[in-house]
Amino acid sequence: MTDAQVFPAPVVLWSRPEDQRSGRPLLVLLHGYGANEQDLLSLADMLPEEFVVASLRAPLPTGPGFMWFPLTDTIEYSLDAVKKAADYVQDWIDSVKADHPSVTLLGFSMGMAMATTLLRYRPADYAAVVGLSGFVVNADGDPAFRDSELDGTVPLFWGRDQQDPVITPDKIEYTMGWVRGHVKLTKVLYTGMWHGINQQEIGHVSEFLTHEVLNK
Repeated sequence: MTDAQVFPAPVVLWSRPEDQRSGRPLLVLLHGYGANEQDLLSLADMLPEEFVVASLRAPLPTGPGFMWFPLTDTIEYSLDAVKKAADYVQDWIDSVKADHPSVTLLGFSMGMAMATTLLRYRPADYAAVVGLSGFVVNADGDPAFRDSELDGTVPLFWGRDQQDPVITPDKIEYTMGWVRGHVKLTKVLYTGMWHGINQQEIGHVSEFLTHEVLNK
């Protein structure tokens, strides 16, 4: 399979027309496994209007949707595949970030793995990260992940349901250890949400973005 087949030109949906984007803080949405760029865009209407929101499609097709990197039946993954996907997203962000005073990442499920990977690639590039019902990839010792530069100052919101049936306990355990050691953590647990997003959580995310990005 060629690189062109694996990594098509980015497909992005924006919350605002092109002439209304420049100068606004950018919020990049990274969807979950098997979804697409339309999946999270409806969140834009429930988040602070100061942001311009861009929802990016993952590069690899799977079923009716797309994925950032392949998963096994036990939700395992290749770190090399994660890194290739992160390079893909980072290249796109680099192409637009000059138009915006800040860039914040919001990822759901596998999209949280991507958002936190991007932060670990470029710790100084992102104003904040929002992770919903997801996990952080285990990349201990890989030099591409600049964890030593994450000194606990970058705000990260992590929302999840303890009864989430999708994200496995080992991934939660690793994520718990990683966030406590590297970011300024806001962690909220929800009930009855399972592997999803609810209205209460989006309200908390909106407050987090206002406090940690817009009011800085």
